[in-house]
Amino acid sequence: MARTSRLAISLVSIRKTKPKGISPARLTAFEVLRGVEKGGFSSTLLASTEPQLEPLDRALCHELVMGVLRWQLYLDKVVEHFSGRTANSLDAPVRLALRLGLYQLRFLSRIPASAAVNESVNLVQHARLSSARTFVNAVLRRATREPEYDPAANISDSLERISVATSHPGWLIKRWSDSFGNEETEALAKANNEPPPIAFRVIRANAEQSALLTKLSGEGAGLESSDIAAGAWRVTGATKAVRELVERGQIYIQDEASQLVAQLLDVQKGDRILDVCAAPGGKTTLIADRAGNDGFVVASDLSTSRILTLANTVERQQLKNTSFVVVDAEQSLPFQQGYFDRVLVDAPCSGTGTLRGNPEIRWRLSPADFSLQAKRQLRILRNAAQVLRPGGRLIYSTCSVEREENEDVVIEFLDNAPEFRSVQVDSALATSSGFVRTSPQRDNTDGFFVAMLEKLDAL
Repeated sequence: MARTSRLAISLVSIRKTKPKGISPARLTAFEVLRGVEKGGFSSTLLASTEPQLEPLDRALCHELVMGVLRWQLYLDKVVEHFSGRTANSLDAPVRLALRLGLYQLRFLSRIPASAAVNESVNLVQHARLSSARTFVNAVLRRATREPEYDPAANISDSLERISVATSHPGWLIKRWSDSFGNEETEALAKANNEPPPIAFRVIRANAEQSALLTKLSGEGAGLESSDIAAGAWRVTGATKAVRELVERGQIYIQDEASQLVAQLLDVQKGDRILDVCAAPGGKTTLIADRAGNDGFVVASDLSTSRILTLANTVERQQLKNTSFVVVDAEQSLPFQQGYFDRVLVDAPCSGTGTLRGNPEIRWRLSPADFSLQAKRQLRILRNAAQVLRPGGRLIYSTCSVEREENEDVVIEFLDNAPEFRSVQVDSALATSSGFVRTSPQRDNTDGFFVAMLEKLDAL
């Protein structure tokens, strides 16, 4: 959190220099991408830039950052073809300037080629690498003369072709192919490069839904009710009106699959509910909104900073039934055994179901991460299960598409917890095993896994 905050502050100070020959959108995108390479997250860094940019610049900056992160491998292959050098051998600012220029040339038809080339050249000047200006200019000028070059066109190996064509690490494509087959893997990878729809829910404590939807429609918004989560809506257009409703705490932007997870907990009035890994609070606040004033929600997470983020989300939605506790859920939980009626374990995971909105994740993962996450998830699940009452229900979920973090964790838990059983989820999205899976390529949502577990009254 501290690192990302420092990066955000540096973005503000750099923008104040206002270098000549670079638009605010491209300069900010360049600095955000530099921040991502230093370990920041695109969503946080982009959010920090919004107050300093005009709406059109804000939209272009977002498009450039997300596009470059999604298409990084593809763009680097183009760079290597036109430069004769590996992308990793280039200085980071040079590599980023080339990616930005190439993304505009290949994917943004309304941007003049001259603007894409000239401003990328000026970006390396801004980064104090004047000696690289001629190199960047030459590579991008050649790219403008050969717009049809496709780095994936002549690759004979099917998995390598999918990797380059969809810009995903080869080892991840191989892993998915082993699990889902080539066709489904390619569909998933392609879907990961599409911007996700904007979905929201109305915060019932603060707004009346029909009036709010009428207001949005009157502002020119396109609205579509969700087939995934009850009460969820997809919205297009009316960006200003949507932003204002978010700021007033009347709607909350949340992926439909994420909303579905909280709904499947099936909270009843008066329930005592524990959300074990609660930040940033989307599921917590949906649960609290449904529980009403008679419910009691305990939201816990690993650090004070995450709890502060969570508390801010709850406060903005004016919910009064939620308490907060800093807890390491990999350790024994500081609650009475059998105290809670409902428990949500939305476990920390690899995040491979959220690559549309968090594209940098694909470049940060390694093959060893999944088994490490699975061990951590199992420890959290076992600890959370101790505080569920007999007859109570527990939801285990992740935003991962990996079986190792999902079915395998639940099966290992059940094999060693005879007091629990898996409950078939009544949903059109249920798998043959009774779990729920959503996917970007099929449902146009994040990829979530959900298992419903019940603690038996007696053995």
